[in-house]
Amino acid sequence: MYAIVRAGGRQEKVAVGDVLTIDRVTGDAGTTVELKPVLLVDGSTVTSDADALARATVTAEVVDATKGPKITILKYRNKTGYRKRQGHRQKLTRIKITDISS
Repeated sequence: MYAIVRAGGRQEKVAVGDVLTIDRVTGDAGTTVELKPVLLVDGSTVTSDADALARATVTAEVVDATKGPKITILKYRNKTGYRKRQGHRQKLTRIKITDISS
């Protein structure tokens, strides 16, 4: 059984036991998070009905909080001496899918 869930502004295909990295969610390591399923597949049955998906739940456990790779932003204007350097690291959370119930 697998489900397609909305997590961190994107849609991810998950099954029980999968570990995935999503945008930061509040909670320490060991806490549980509930994700909203968009599509649920159980063997040969595909569920996309809104009423059935409202009853379905995907439960995940927070593994740890991490950061993404460093991104360097550099602005430069020719012949004026203007240079601006900025960096960014996205805050991420690793979660492990523990249960998919329909």
